[in-house]
Amino acid sequence: MAKTNLWHVFKSVAASVLGVQSDANYKSDFEQSSFVPYAIVGVLFVLGLIGLLVLIVNLVL
Repeated sequence: MAKTNLWHVFKSVAASVLGVQSDANYKSDFEQSSFVPYAIVGVLFVLGLIGLLVLIVNLVL
């Protein structure tokens, strides 16, 4: 179980949110010793998406 870096965690979370996560990466993510980096990046990713949607709606209106 190799320790993952932040870039790998971000790519994995982004692929999962968009629904294009490969089975091999999915299994690799669940073999990690801690889910905390994935949870933190996931929350930040979702908050970023919400912020982006709010910005787009405000620009359109």
